[in-house]
Amino acid sequence: MEEWDLLNENRELTRKTHIRGEKLAPGELHLVVHVCIFNEKGQLLIQKRQKDKEGWPNYWDLSAAGSALKGETSRQAAEREVKEELGMTIDLSNTRAKFSYHFEAGFDDYWFITKDVELSDLTLQTEEVADVRFVANEELEALRSSGEFIPYFFLNQLFELKNATTIHF
Repeated sequence: MEEWDLLNENRELTRKTHIRGEKLAPGELHLVVHVCIFNEKGQLLIQKRQKDKEGWPNYWDLSAAGSALKGETSRQAAEREVKEELGMTIDLSNTRAKFSYHFEAGFDDYWFITKDVELSDLTLQTEEVADVRFVANEELEALRSSGEFIPYFFLNQLFELKNATTIHF
């Protein structure tokens, strides 16, 4: 059973929690994190979601993602999701989320890091992750165009966002 903290519209804790799988009531918001891991060549590590995964099954996705658990900060949730899904330890203590997107059910923080990773060193969470690979911008665009990648609104700008200090959508 996964439990999430609920937030208000100002991203403040409400002291209420939510059980994953239950329907959120209007005005109940939670925190989601995504991590984009780039290698030194500038390629993005992507994962393919399992065919029976709830929400976007069989689609390619960013490096790691998930909801923050009760008591977790965005940073802690991002580090945990990478460890759970890829078997890799990352340290985000000297960085901050690149941007946050406010969606209907909450806040979605996007973390960007550069780290050389050997695919053979990863331990995939078999319940969630079917495959991983590195892609350059052109390959990401091809997956987006073919409808094989989750259609994030910023996907065509992802590689530009990596080096941006100011972000404009």
